[in-house]
Amino acid sequence: MTPVRAARGAAALGLGALWWWAVLRLALEPGAGVLEGAVAVGGWGLSVLPVHCVPRSRAAGVIGEGRWLGALRAVRGAGVSTASGSDGVRDRSGFGKS
Repeated sequence: MTPVRAARGAAALGLGALWWWAVLRLALEPGAGVLEGAVAVGGWGLSVLPVHCVPRSRAAGVIGEGRWLGALRAVRGAGVSTASGSDGVRDRSGFGKS
């Protein structure tokens, strides 16, 4: 294990313990105050932060730009009906609105 990885693990463990202390103190101690609330809310906010997001162009399994348009053209070329919806209005793709 590298020192950087060990430091990350220790920091995560320490911050997790601090968060649990704040949450349990809020739940069990009648005199808990603003500090415990701030720690608990801050930790929860970090847990919902999307830190694993990547740009669409780098995402695994992303469909390339223009691929949908090519698929629609192939469907139209195969003779599949592109009739209008019940109100007679077509959307931009040529298919009727649902």
